[in-house]
Amino acid sequence: MKTSLLTRLALASAMTLFASMASAGITLDGTRVVFAAPAKETSVVVRNQDSNDIMIQSWVEPDSSGRATDVPFAITPPLVRLGGNKQQTLRIFYQGQGLPTDKESVFWLAVQEIPQKTKNENALQIAMRQRVKLFYRPANLPDTAENAAKSLQWKLVEQGGKTALSVTNPSAYHVSFSGGTVSLRTGKDAGTYTAAAEMLAPGATRIVAIKGSPNVRSGAATVEFDSINDYGGLDRITSKLSN
Repeated sequence: MKTSLLTRLALASAMTLFASMASAGITLDGTRVVFAAPAKETSVVVRNQDSNDIMIQSWVEPDSSGRATDVPFAITPPLVRLGGNKQQTLRIFYQGQGLPTDKESVFWLAVQEIPQKTKNENALQIAMRQRVKLFYRPANLPDTAENAAKSLQWKLVEQGGKTALSVTNPSAYHVSFSGGTVSLRTGKDAGTYTAAAEMLAPGATRIVAIKGSPNVRSGAATVEFDSINDYGGLDRITSKLSN
C-alpha cells in the first residue's frame, strides 16, 4: 500500500521541525542572573553552538507573579548577529532607581534566536527563546541569600476542612524550590506527603494543599526540599514545623 501524500507531507514536516529544533544552539552561561548592587552593570554570555550564523534579540521583562512595574534595565546589544560557534557578552544596566532598596526584585531575561532565512522554501523555522530569572539585589541587605531558604517558617493550618501547609519567607531574598514541590515527613513510622511550592518572594506567605490525608503531629513532622542557589545548584534543606 502506497503512503498517501498527506502522510508524506506530515512526516516531512515533522522531520523539518525536529531538524530546526535540533539546530537551535544558543545557550546561556547560567540558569539565573544576580545583579548585586552597588555594581552598575552585570553580564551574561550567550553561545551559538551551531555552525550557522544567527541573530539574537534580548530584553528584560517583569515577573508576571509580582506587582506590575516598569523595567528599569537596559541591555546592550539588544540585537546582534552571532557567528557560528561564537559567543557574545550581553551587558545589563540598571538605571539606578525605581526598585526597593530593602529586598530583592525579580525580572526575566529573555534571549531569542532568530534563524537565518533558509534556502529551502518548504522548511519550517522556529525562533527559540530562553528565559532565565534576573534578580536585582540591593546592597546591605540583612543576612545572606544562602540562609534565606533555611529561615523559612513552616506550619500546619486548616483550609477548607483539610490540613494544609503554610510557609512564610521572613528574609529579604527570593527562595526558589527545585521541582516545584516540598516533602512533608510526618515521623519515623508515618508517611511522606508532598505539596506544591512556587518561588516565594521576600516577606510573602503562601498556603498550599498537601496531597493525601496526613495525620500529622507538628512536633514530629519536618519539611524537606531542594533550594536553588545563586549558581543554579541545589541545597538540601530540612526544617521543623514552627507550630
